[in-house]
Amino acid sequence: MTDPSPAARAAAALLGALVGSGLTDVVVSPGSRSQALALAAAALEASGAVRLHVRIDERVGAFTAVGLGIETGRPAAVVVTSGTAVAELHPAVLEAHHAGVPLLLLTADRPAELRGTGSNQTTVQPGMYAAAVRAEWDVPAPATDDDVTAAVGIAHAAWRAAVDGRGPVHLNLAYREPLSGGGSATPGPAAPLSETRPEEPLVLDPAPRTVVIAGDRAGERAEAFAHALGAPLLAEVSSGARFGPNLVVAYRELLDDPDLGARIERAVVFGHPTLSRQVPRLLVRDDLDVVLVGPPGGDWFDPTGGRATRTAAVAAGGTHPDRSWTGRWVAASRALTEQTDDLPYAGDPSAPGPKERRAHAQGELAAVRAPITRRSLVDAVWRATWPHDRLVLGASRLIRVADGAVPGKRIRVVANRGLAGIDGTVSTALGIAAGIDPAARAGVVRVLLGDLALLHDAGALLRTPDEPAPRVQVIVGNDGGGTLFDSLEVAGTADPAAFDRVLLTPRPVDLGALAAAYGWAYERVTTRGDLEKALTAPPPGPSLLEVPLPR
Repeated sequence: MTDPSPAARAAAALLGALVGSGLTDVVVSPGSRSQALALAAAALEASGAVRLHVRIDERVGAFTAVGLGIETGRPAAVVVTSGTAVAELHPAVLEAHHAGVPLLLLTADRPAELRGTGSNQTTVQPGMYAAAVRAEWDVPAPATDDDVTAAVGIAHAAWRAAVDGRGPVHLNLAYREPLSGGGSATPGPAAPLSETRPEEPLVLDPAPRTVVIAGDRAGERAEAFAHALGAPLLAEVSSGARFGPNLVVAYRELLDDPDLGARIERAVVFGHPTLSRQVPRLLVRDDLDVVLVGPPGGDWFDPTGGRATRTAAVAAGGTHPDRSWTGRWVAASRALTEQTDDLPYAGDPSAPGPKERRAHAQGELAAVRAPITRRSLVDAVWRATWPHDRLVLGASRLIRVADGAVPGKRIRVVANRGLAGIDGTVSTALGIAAGIDPAARAGVVRVLLGDLALLHDAGALLRTPDEPAPRVQVIVGNDGGGTLFDSLEVAGTADPAAFDRVLLTPRPVDLGALAAAYGWAYERVTTRGDLEKALTAPPPGPSLLEVPLPR
């Protein structure tokens, strides 16, 4: 066996130090310049030190790492070669940056003497992600024992930056030939513990006409605070706070109500609200007291132009809050959601006569055979999802329907709302599935998205041999394109043919053939009864469920 090259030794030392610090997942896309890192990751997998996930598409790999970071709360490392491979990570880097998801980017590069010479697969990689990374190191090609030792210190600093900053960190790693050869990787020393201390919470006393707004990834602390304060909870579907007695499902309509929304005097905002126009419109009111509770990483959501009070944490003070204000919101919300339920009436099952019982049975049969609407689709998926499951919502029309309709339920809901793009939805879900603790109760990872969001990330369906088959059910509401754009003002004035060509962009893809090509189970359902069956008992491995919807 040949002696390990400096590249191989430095790569093994760096990954070993990351593993010693807590790294459990490495996503590798194949490439020549990154071979030392890839082989070191394979050696760590063979020893049981990490879980290795191989993806040939770097964009798929990066969003897989985002999903892993969301599920585990720890950074996953993405290993890619030089050149365009580094640029392919950029969409996931931006999502992780804005959403506050820890992520480690290990990009291989040419040594200094080859940069700027037109050498193959060589571009300017340092600084490529600009302000979207919490920290960045451009590490020279290792040549000596001191360089190998330095890799350990760099790994520790990068780990702490990703964990403490809750976002992406870029290690641009130059390697000189020979790129690998001999040696192996083992877990190294852990990074020093952070000395940061949590800030003292801002204490807010109960006050009339206060609302608590929970945006994406606000977390359960938003519900706990609303409950303690006795305030209405306006929680988006991906907030992690959509449950509890103070929940207001129909918050959009009520924010437009002159007797409720117009009388709000204080708003306490957690997370990043993205699913309504009413919330930003409320928060820019000059007469409103706005308190923003800082995210654990990611962007501050602040449409007030800096007028709002910012704090890292809040606590409810005072005693015996007046809950009449909250009661009005909750009652009005329940009345609205009951009015918009589109399920067929099945009659009264307690009616005494045979005629009435027959009417009830006919009504139930009609409900089972009824065609699927967007509302009934999101309702069915919501009902089928339990605390041991995960629900991933794509950036399509369906997430907005769900936000306006589904009741409170304490389940894990994830959506890429950092930039609210359709990028990487399936990849993110597969990363979440791969990151679930094997010791935890196994559930289903359901993905609800539109047809364009699926096609945008179709490469994620490519399965990797020798990796566990995830129990993921991708549910595609197929309405023939981007019907979300039908809500734009221009939809009523633009030339219909031009609108459809450049905005709706329908794509007549045979989703059954697509699923078969990638080895996924496939089913197509058109009635509510068949939908309920498909959601209740999904296949044990990856499956795709197509649900045709009207435009």
